[in-house]
Formats: sequence, structure tokens, C-alpha cells
Amino acid sequence: MAEVIASTLIDAVFKKLADEAVKQVVRAQGIRSELENLEQTLSHIQDLLLDASNKEITEIPVQKWLNVLQHLAYDIDDVLDDLATEAMHREFTKASKAITSKVRKLIPSCCTNFSLSTRMHHKLDNINQKLQDLEKKKETFGLTVKNGGLEVKNDRSKDKNRDLETSVVDDASSIVGREGDKNVYIQKLLGDDPRNKNFSIVPIIGMGGVGKTTLAKILYSDEQVNSQFELKAWVCVSDEWDSFQISRSIFQSVGGEDMKFENFNLLQEALISKLRGRQFLLVLDDVWTESYKDWETLVRPFSVCARGSKVIITTRKDQLLKKLGCSQLNQLQCLSHDDAVSLLCQHALDANNFDLCPTLKVHGEDIVGKCKGLPLALIALGRLLRTKEDEEGWKEMVHSEIWSLEEDGGIIPALKLSYHELPASLKQLFAYCSLFPKDHLFDKYDLVLLWMAEGFLHQSDLSKSTKERLGHDYFEKLLSRSFFQHAPNDESLFVMHDLMHDLATSVAGEFFFRLEKEMGKDVSKQALKKLRHLSFVRDIYQTCKKFLVFKEANCLRTFLSVGVKEWWQTNYLPNKVLVDLLPQLPFLRVINLSDYEINEVPECIGSLKHLRYINLSRTKIVTLPETVCDLYNLQTLIVFGCSRLAKLPKRFFKLKNLRHLDIRDTPQLKDMPSGIGELKSLQTLSKIIIGGENDFSITKLKDFENLQGKVSIKGLDKVKNATEAREANLLQKSLTELEVEWTDDGSREDTTEKEVLDALKPSSHGLKKLGIVNYLGLGFPKWVGDPSFHRLACVSLRACKKCTSLPPFGQLPSLKELSIQDMDDVKVVGSEFFGTGLAYPSLEILSITGMPGWEVWSSSSVSGAGDSVFPCLKELNIRSCRNLVEVSIGRLPLLRHLDIVSCGDGVLRSLVHVAPSITKLKIWNISGLTNEVWRGVILDLKAVEELIIKWCDEIRYLWESKEAEASSKVLVNLRKLDVENCENLVSLGEKDEEYNNGSNLLTSLRSLEISGCENFKHLSCPNNIETLGISSCDSITCVSFSKGGGQKLNKTMPMLESVKICDHPNLALFGSNFIHLTSLKIRVCKSTGDLQLQSLTSLTSLDIWNCPSMDVPTAGLWPPNLRKLKIEEKEEATNWRELSHLNLPSSLTRLCIWGFEKLERVSEGLQHLTSLQHISIIKCPKIKDLPEKLLPSLLSLEIWGCPDLKERCRRGGSYWPLISHI
Repeated sequence: MAEVIASTLIDAVFKKLADEAVKQVVRAQGIRSELENLEQTLSHIQDLLLDASNKEITEIPVQKWLNVLQHLAYDIDDVLDDLATEAMHREFTKASKAITSKVRKLIPSCCTNFSLSTRMHHKLDNINQKLQDLEKKKETFGLTVKNGGLEVKNDRSKDKNRDLETSVVDDASSIVGREGDKNVYIQKLLGDDPRNKNFSIVPIIGMGGVGKTTLAKILYSDEQVNSQFELKAWVCVSDEWDSFQISRSIFQSVGGEDMKFENFNLLQEALISKLRGRQFLLVLDDVWTESYKDWETLVRPFSVCARGSKVIITTRKDQLLKKLGCSQLNQLQCLSHDDAVSLLCQHALDANNFDLCPTLKVHGEDIVGKCKGLPLALIALGRLLRTKEDEEGWKEMVHSEIWSLEEDGGIIPALKLSYHELPASLKQLFAYCSLFPKDHLFDKYDLVLLWMAEGFLHQSDLSKSTKERLGHDYFEKLLSRSFFQHAPNDESLFVMHDLMHDLATSVAGEFFFRLEKEMGKDVSKQALKKLRHLSFVRDIYQTCKKFLVFKEANCLRTFLSVGVKEWWQTNYLPNKVLVDLLPQLPFLRVINLSDYEINEVPECIGSLKHLRYINLSRTKIVTLPETVCDLYNLQTLIVFGCSRLAKLPKRFFKLKNLRHLDIRDTPQLKDMPSGIGELKSLQTLSKIIIGGENDFSITKLKDFENLQGKVSIKGLDKVKNATEAREANLLQKSLTELEVEWTDDGSREDTTEKEVLDALKPSSHGLKKLGIVNYLGLGFPKWVGDPSFHRLACVSLRACKKCTSLPPFGQLPSLKELSIQDMDDVKVVGSEFFGTGLAYPSLEILSITGMPGWEVWSSSSVSGAGDSVFPCLKELNIRSCRNLVEVSIGRLPLLRHLDIVSCGDGVLRSLVHVAPSITKLKIWNISGLTNEVWRGVILDLKAVEELIIKWCDEIRYLWESKEAEASSKVLVNLRKLDVENCENLVSLGEKDEEYNNGSNLLTSLRSLEISGCENFKHLSCPNNIETLGISSCDSITCVSFSKGGGQKLNKTMPMLESVKICDHPNLALFGSNFIHLTSLKIRVCKSTGDLQLQSLTSLTSLDIWNCPSMDVPTAGLWPPNLRKLKIEEKEEATNWRELSHLNLPSSLTRLCIWGFEKLERVSEGLQHLTSLQHISIIKCPKIKDLPEKLLPSLLSLEIWGCPDLKERCRRGGSYWPLISHI
């Protein structure tokens, strides 16, 4: 590895030394002789690198020699980067005299007084001396000049495209030697479990690289398997088992929802509701745990699946499987010799054997033998052998010394060889990926920008290609050789096989470090000083001490946060990291702090002159400091999704090297930065605002010749005519996403708008997403909806209020998601929307909102109507279309989710009748939905599992006595029922007796919420309820729970785990036997009955608000396992001045105190809570103190509406030294 960075950096050094601007600075600095000596010595050492790279395989002293050289190469590159930065500053300021003291401040602190300081002279002398010492050791190690220096391996075969023409995506037809295994496993998946259980395990066991995941992918996509299982999920587990994360991934796969869950129990309850009674296939890929407890924790929801459900486990270890009672644990075998030869030939020669290349056969057979039948090794070497143009290249591979090495850490020699044979440029790029955690999904475009920022992409000819194109070319080469793979569930993302990840970590050496948990205590200062690239896994709460140790790593170039943030997750980074740590890392080139709750970027960021890449996406920043404009090297600035960002720096024109500016989804940003038009190198400019204070013109887009990717153009009403729009030249730009938006003022000419939109036609080749907003033309140009846009997958039309018809999107072959909103003048949607023949062949999600004039939706005029429309539609949303009365679109066989809001009952009746597979139905504010109409609707809901009804005031009961028996066939799968603001609803069933006699109706029901139904009187439900929420239903006078068959279990809730009761006068109605309750919220309840908190032994979360009769424990009688407590204003507690009398339980980890106006002290009442990690104090205006002993261990502290305490907690306040780490 060391010769890789050394050789690539040395090449970069020579290029920088040849730069004329740098030469001028060197002369001004008086260091010309030092650099000439350095260049000469480097040249001599470079000639030795080929021999050194071969000898490092087996000779440890040579490895150490190369490591020292690599560190020196980094140091030299840093020095020259300082010089190049200074040269850019001189060029920008057009200064002709020697560097002033002001300019010196632009150089990092480690290099201050650069020009004449003894310190810098000494540094260069020190580097030169070490280089000369290295050169002198060449005789000791027997290093000689071979072939004129380090040979750059030719990465092209005679056919330059040959190494990329075979798809790397797993294709069952191209898999070699697994047909028999496939058939065996398919029989296991389709067969019954002999042990008569709802789900069974299908293990795939084998050594790393044998093809376990590949076989699982084949099974997962098999047609027979797909027809057998109603639900499927794939989760990559990897080294660290996390039941919560695994369960959430499963839920997202089977439910198609991204929900926030307060605890693991609620998540599992939700998963149970999705899985109950349905055949389910789960793949748990790459399982390492041997803990039966881990497994037991995860699989509780699986017991409700339908018989025949299966869990495929791929693993190298069989201990867990033995504990689970799995028999016949047969290992997946390596390929036979013949199959191995066939696989190697496929990837090396595009053939199944050596018949067309007989001279290569003997060498190929040798390589096959050395790979021992491992598919991963065979594929990797096969892709490598494609680059060998003759027999000699194959012979060199056979006789490589790498085959004689022992497997180090399980890394197969064949993979080491495939890495060793990579060109130097690709080795460095691959090693960089060791910064990612195992199974991390990464985006190609993001990775290329990181490579570029690190200086890894060196162009030999600047006129032929951009660095980005070069990076994408390199990426495809690594992909084609199996160093990267497509992600199992998302072809747009990529992942590394765990063996390849181990290889990357191995070759990265001491220069790369991935911080996944706390830093080890045994890491020496010397090791930190050698560190150049650091990544850390993003977490909800990052402790300060975790990072401050890296102050010693003052040569660090990379500060990279990695990991996936869920939409509901909030990640915090200590302020000290930004203010105290980053300024101590003067050589940083990459900073990624995306998805953290960062409110402010410190001014000191402008001192990090080497920075090329800053990612602050989805943070809470409001502005960027002006000092950002002093970062002359900056190439990439990402502030995507910064919803509060309102201003960019004024001196943006100074960022001459900026190539990528991503400002998407920044609604508060109303103006383009000043001087943006001067940045001709921009390739990404994701948000373009026409007009504004800086009067940005659309014609300036023609100057951005390389503009590509995602673009949103706002303020198109400022465009005077089509000529101006045409000058933007979008047709010649490689756009993947385009959104065009006019200002919503309604006073423009429709003819001009249509001409402008026509002139903005993008290239059809790569466009995947299109949005049109506030367009006021009467019709759309012909290109909108043209089938030539064959990759277009997502389209959105919003507020195109004057259009009278919709474009013909039905013939777009790849369209998967279509959203139409606020098109007031459309009355009929018919043939013009569908086109001819099969319409919307790929559409999965359709949303139509706010079309008040819409009356008819019909596909009857489409040729071959019926299943020729929406064959793949899974989700349909119709909202605020009051006048739609005629719906005739044929059957919707795959529709699962139907959402109808503010429409007439005819829309509901028509759609549920043609969609027999609806599992989730949401209806809000449906006019004309009487009891009689609802009886007809409910009979069509044969598969519904989740039912949400809101603001339907004409319904009195969800089912009447006549329909009770029929309903039992309809609601048998209902798992979640949510009824809100139905004014006349009296009870769920017409009569309690009828419901109880037929209580088998809702045996699947697990979650019930009723809110705002002011006339609701009788609550009767089965005792299998796990989640119950009742809010603002103060007319309830009777509550009962039933086993079925009319047996009532009054005031007993044996399965309840989560309860929320709000605004009800008598909590006693709901019973007190909460034996499994884990979460309880009680708000505005005047009477709480005989509820005894200490009896709730399973309770972990308690929220009490304004319940005057509840006896707050004063003698420690709290639930014994309580972890989370929120106490909000109590009338009799408003006089509390302290909390010591509450005797809060020591088990608490999170505490929220809200609304105690006279509370002054909390320290005495909280000091004993040594497990406490999170404190929130809200609207307690007189509070003045904090529990000082607990502050060092806190992960979060929230203070709001407490003016005195807020002052003490500010920077400079008395508490600041104790909380600055939080």
C-alpha cells in the first residue's frame, strides 16, 4: 500500500513544482534550493519504487521503509499545498510584492512565518535529510532501479471497454455451479415446516467468499419464491447485532413506512401488526452473533406470521443455528474444478472454457487451483486477468509471491493478489473505502467527490476529461473487478463484500482510522501523529472526550462522519468539537458533519486553508461565516436540506475552484450568492434563483458548460421570453433531475409561459425526475410526457392552475411515481392522460390533490381497457377533489394503500370495489358517507389491516348488527383502527351485546385509537389489544374488554403494552390491571381511580400532565424499572420549590420537568440519579441550579423558558465548563 500513495503523491509533487505560480512563491520565500534538493532526491527514490513494491510483499523492513516514505510524501504534499494556496491568493489579490503579515495569517499555524522563518527552512531541511537517509538505505535492502522506475500497470486490454461489458449485477442465468443448490433451497423455502411452526429457518452456511449472499439473492428474486410470499425483507446484519435496527429495517421493507418509535416494544408491536397472518420471507445476511438471547429478542413478532414463513440466514458460524435446533447444517461447498474454470473464463475471457485460448489453459488451471473454488476470488482474479494482454501476464499471476503468504485475518491470498495487481491509482481509492463501516451503503457520486477532495484523481491530460469523469471511470473499474458490489435492495447504491472490506482495512494501514466507539486507551501520540484520514460513525449523542484525543492527530486530512440518519433521529455533536478541535487540524481537506444539530459554523473554519470538501447537509445552520470565502481550494460545498439557511457569504466570487454547490431544499434562501456567475468551473448548482437582490439572469447558465445532475430553477416569471430561456441551453446539459418554478402571482401571460417551458426542454437521455410548479400556461409543451424520456421515474405537477388537461404521462415506460396537485381547471381525465395501449406500465404511486373542478376519471376510451391501466399501482392518494363523481379506471389488482381525503362517497365506493387487495385505508372528511353507504364499503374491505377514519360525521357505528356476521369475514385481518373527530360516532358496534357476541370479529386487532369523538359512549374491544389511545372522548361511560364469545373481562388488559388517556374525567373506567404495560401517558384526567404506579413492574416510560388527583409518589413508590419520566404542570404542584420530596427512582435515564412556575432548585432532588443521561427543564422560570455531580455524565441538556438558568449555561456562564462537552 505504501508505494501507492508515495508514487501518486510524488507524481503530484512534480506537477506542483512545475507550476509557474508556485515557482514565483518559492522564489519569494527563499526556499528554492531546498525544494530543488527535495525534487532531486525524490526522483532517485521514485526509480526504486517498482522493486520496493515487489519486495514489500515478503520483506518487513521494506514495508517499514515504504511507510516512512509515505509519511514524508504526505508532509511534502502539505508543504506544496501551502505554496499553491499562497500562489492562488497572490493571483487573486494581484499582489506583486512580498507576502505581508496579513497574508501570512492565511497559512495554517503550523506554517506561520513561512517565507523567512527558520522554522520552515528547518522543516524542509528535515524532510530532505530523511529522504536522503531513505535513499542511502537502498543498498541495505537491495533496492535497485527496474524498468526506469515504478511501472504504471496498463489498466486497459486491447478492447478498452471489455473489462466493463459484463454486468456485475447478480443474474441467475450467469451464476455458475449453483443450480443444484438453488433447487434444493427453493424446495426448502416452498415446503412446509415439519415442526408445525409458523416460520422456520433456512440456513446458508459457508466460509467467506463462497457465495452465500449471491445464492440468497438468487432465491430472493426467484419467481416461484416471489409468488409464494406476500411480504419480503432483506437485512444486512454484519458484525454487530442490533435488534432494534434490524427490526426497523424489516418494518420499513414490509410496511413501506418510515415511522419513529419511542422504544423497541412499540416497534415490535407495529411489526406484529404488519406480519400477522401473512406469509413472510426474511433474509438475514452475514450473521455473526452466537447469542440465543439476541435471536429471541428479534423474532417475537415472527410468531404471528402465516404458516410457511421462512427466515434465510447466511453465516460463517453455526453455533447460533445449533442453539436454535437446526439440523442438517450442511456447508455451502466451494465450486467444483470444472465450474471454477467456467467461472474464471466467463470473467476473464467472456467464454465458458479455454477452447479459444488454449495457450492460457495451463496457467488458468493453476490459478483455479490456487483459488480453491471460492467464487469471490475467481471473479476478482478473472476481472483482473481481462487486463492481461498475453500469456506472460497470466504466467506472472501464477508465480506471484503473494500465493505463498498465509491468510492474514482471513484475507484470501487471491484477493490480495487482485489488489496487488491494481494500478497504483486504484489501490489508493480502494484503501480509502476502509473509512466506511462494514455493510455501509455508499453513493458513487459522493465517493468520487471525496476522492477528488483528497487529491487522488490526477489527470494526465486536462483537456480530455474532468476529474469527476476520471473518478467515475475509476469507480467503474473497481466495480467491474468486484471490489464494489451493487447494494441488494437499491441498485443506485453500492457496498463492499465483508472480505473486501477486511482487505481494504488491511492495506490502509496506519494512515486510516475508523472510530466506531470510544478511542482505545492504548493509542499512542505517535500513532495519532501518523494518522491522516479519520471517519466516525454518526450517533445520536457523541461525547466530547471521544474526539478531543484527536488534537494530537495534527496532520489529519479527513474528518468524515458516516452512517445513515433516519428522518426522526436527532444527532448531536459537542460544540467543543467545532470550536476547539477543528482549528487544531490545519491540514484538513474533508469535513463531513451532515445530519447533526449544528446551529452555527465557527469563524475559524476559514483558517483551514487546505479544505476541498465541506458537507453540512441537513444541519440547522442559518448562515455561513464570511471566512468560508477564504478557502481558495474549496471544490465541494454541500448545504442540501438546511431548512434554516437564509444567507450565503457575500464574497462567493473568491471561491474560484468551487465545482459543486448543492443548495437544494433550502426554502429560506431567496437569493443567489454574489458573484456566482464568475465561478465557471461549477458542475453542480442545484438551486438557481432568477432575479433576487443580485439580479441573477437565466442567460448566465450558458456559461456553466459542465452543469449537470440535479437542478431546480426558481423565479421563471422573471424570464422575459423564450429566447432568454433558450440561452440556458439545458438541452446540452447532463441533467438527472429538473424542477422549474414560477412565482405564484397569477398575473402572467400563458402564451409566454408555454414558450419558456418549451425552451427549457432538457435532454431526454438521463433525466430521472421532473417537477413543474406554478406554471400558468393553458397547456403543456409536447416534450412534457414524451415517451422519449425513457428513464423518467418521478414526475410532479403543482399549481398549474390554468391547464385544462393533463399531459400524456401514461406512455412513459419507467415512470414509478406521479404527483398532481392544485390544477383547478381540469374537469375530465381520460384518454389524453393514458395514451394508447398499456398505460402507466411501471407506476407504483399516484397522488392527485386539490383539483376542485375535476368531475370525471375514465379509462374507458383506452384501447383494451381493464388491466391495461395501472397494472403495478400500489399506492393511490386522492385528496380535495370534491366534484369528482365518476370514476371508471378498471381493476387495480396490486393496490395496497388507498388514501381519500375531502372527496365524495362515490370516489370511495368506486375505488374500493376495484381494489380487492387494499391493506391500508385512510378516509378523511368524506361527504355523503352515511351508515348505509359505509355498510356497502365495508363489505369490499376483505384484506384491510389498517383503517383510519377522520371527520366523517354521518357515521354512528362502524358496523351495525345486521353486518356483524358479514363483517367477521371482512375485518378478520384488521390490526390497527384509528378513529378521530367523528362527531356522531356512538360506539364501534351498533350494540355492545352484538359486538361481544361476535367479538371474534377483531381477533387480529392490536392497536386502537379514538380521539375527538365527543358523543362516543361505549368502548368495547377484544382483550388482545396491545396499544390503546383515548383522547377527548369525555362522554365514554362504559369500557369493557372481551375474550370472545360474549365473555367480558371488565377492567382487565392482559396484553396492553402502551396506553395513552387524555382529557377524560375518569381514568378508573379503563381499569388498573396493566400487567405488561411499558408506556403510559395520562393527561388532563381529573380522576385516576386506584391506579398504583409501583405495581407497574414492566413500565419504563411515564408521562403525567395536569392530573390533579394522581398521587405523585413521595416515598419512592415509583415503578421499579422506570427509565423515562415526564412530569408536566400539576395544579397542586405549582408551589413546589424543590424536588427532593419526590424520591425519584434511581433507574431513571431521562427526565423532563415542565411548567413548574415556582420551582427554584433541582440539585438536591436529582443528585442520586447516577444513571441519568438526559435532562429537560422547560417553562420553570425561577429555577437557578443544576445537579453539578451529574453534569459530566449527561449526553443531553435541554433548557427552555428558564432565563436565569439559561444565562448560567451560556458560554462564559458558571455552568459552561461543566456542560460544554454535551
